[in-house]
Amino acid sequence: MIRTMTEADLTQVLNWAADEGWNPGMEDAPAFLAADPGGFLVGEQDGKLVSAISVVNHSPEQAFLGLYLVHPNYRGQGLGMAIWSAGLAQAGARSVGLDGVPAQQANYARSGFVRTGQTIRYAGLLQGEASQDVRPFTTNDLEPLLAADALACGVMRPAYLAAWLQGARHRETFVLDLPQRPLGFVTARDCRTGVKIGPLHAPDRASALRLLMACLPHDRAVDISLDIPADRKDMCALAEDLGLVPVFETARMYLGPAPVAAPPAYYAIATMELG
Repeated sequence: MIRTMTEADLTQVLNWAADEGWNPGMEDAPAFLAADPGGFLVGEQDGKLVSAISVVNHSPEQAFLGLYLVHPNYRGQGLGMAIWSAGLAQAGARSVGLDGVPAQQANYARSGFVRTGQTIRYAGLLQGEASQDVRPFTTNDLEPLLAADALACGVMRPAYLAAWLQGARHRETFVLDLPQRPLGFVTARDCRTGVKIGPLHAPDRASALRLLMACLPHDRAVDISLDIPADRKDMCALAEDLGLVPVFETARMYLGPAPVAAPPAYYAIATMELG
């Protein structure tokens, strides 16, 4: 049986993801579900969860696929294809994006997904530094940040970003101000290991650096990671200059037309699960 996830189901699936080395955030489940409560599916067999997928409908034109998992005890039984088909059906006529690990890219291509780019995870130790220009996110920032995100991603994602940016005990967003409007923003979230940074939007190197340093602890170095589109070469160069190293790569792939984006020079995605 395939059904919609509850928050408890999603917490269990995120534990599976942690076992696979995906290192989810400590409080991802509520924000993920807020993006599209009907977009998270589980397969159940004899009262046990056996498979999972998310296909989150961000807009009438675009959806994003992630959390495609089959529990190790149930692989090789066709359960993955069953929930894959059910997940794609959730998207309707929308284009569907994903970040595919190397081992699955050929399978995604057989389902019609076309590679459009690459996402590189940079990781390493970094200690933060205060900036007088950077402050915590407030609800007044939401509309301009949604507009900035839409330019960067090519799609409006109001439900997702509204939940993600509001923050939680283990996730906080910071804004770099101009006198009349936000210049850039960044979210830092505590994960099972270390801190993931994303999204990060900034128009120039100095702004990106201030945002990144301000969102990290100022009294100690922590393990951080950022998922950066490979064509954002300025952001990749900044990560390398800070001593971060590439540790993981995925292919950005789309079934249907990819969104048209005009991202800032300095940019990291929010998550590989929801884009």
